[in-house]
Amino acid sequence: MRRFVWRLQRVLDIKTKQEVIKTQELFAIAEKLAQTRSELLIQERILRDIFQSIAGEIPGQRIVKQEFFLRNSSATDERIKQIEGKVNELESEQKKKVAEVLKIRRFKEELERLREQAKRKFMEEQEKLEQKQMDETATLSFARAGSFIAEHTETAEKKIE
Repeated sequence: MRRFVWRLQRVLDIKTKQEVIKTQELFAIAEKLAQTRSELLIQERILRDIFQSIAGEIPGQRIVKQEFFLRNSSATDERIKQIEGKVNELESEQKKKVAEVLKIRRFKEELERLREQAKRKFMEEQEKLEQKQMDETATLSFARAGSFIAEHTETAEKKIE
C-alpha cells in the first residue's frame, strides 16, 4: 500500500510555525501591556496617596505642601500621559497581532480541512485498488481451479474408458 503524501504539507507546517511565533509575540505584547498598566496604576496610586497625605495636614502646612506639589506635579502628569500613550500603543499592537493570529489560524484550518479531504479521497482510491486486486486474484483462482478440475475430469474419464 502506498503512503499518503500531500503536496501542501510543507505549507501547512510553515503556517503552523507562523501561528506559534505570532502567538508568542502576542503573549509578549500582553505581558508588556500588563506591566505598563501596572506602572500606570502605581503612578496614579502615588498621586492619590500624596493627595490624601496633603489633605490630612494642618491647614498652615497644607498650603505649603500643596504649592510644592502643584509646582512639581506637571512632571508626574507628563509621566502618566506617556504611560497612557504607551498603553494605547500596546493595545493597538495587540489588536493587530490578534488579527494576524486569527488570519493565520483560519488559513491553517482551511489547509487542514483540505488535507483531510485529500487523505479521505486517497484512502477511498486505495480501497478501490485493493478491492480490484482481490477481485482479480479471486477470478484467477477460480479460473485455475476450474481448469484444474477440467483436467482431472478428463484424466479420470480416460482412465475409466
